[in-house]
Amino acid sequence: MVRLYIIGVSILLVAIICNFLISKLGIASWYDFLENISKNDPNNLSLIDYLWLFLLYPLCLGFGYLLGDYITNLIFR
Repeated sequence: MVRLYIIGVSILLVAIICNFLISKLGIASWYDFLENISKNDPNNLSLIDYLWLFLLYPLCLGFGYLLGDYITNLIFR
């Protein structure tokens, strides 16, 4: 159970850092994407925004999992 908690916190911290960085770079977040979808204007986003949301962001979250897994392996050896 502690392992899952550490992995979850790691994913959360990576997501927070990623969201902070993309907001500084002016790249759309999931909140922007959902807002555009709700306004029926999904074409308002650039190719960079779509690449970030559907390719790079999931990879970053996967990195958060790997980081949490690595930390738990160090702790529980």
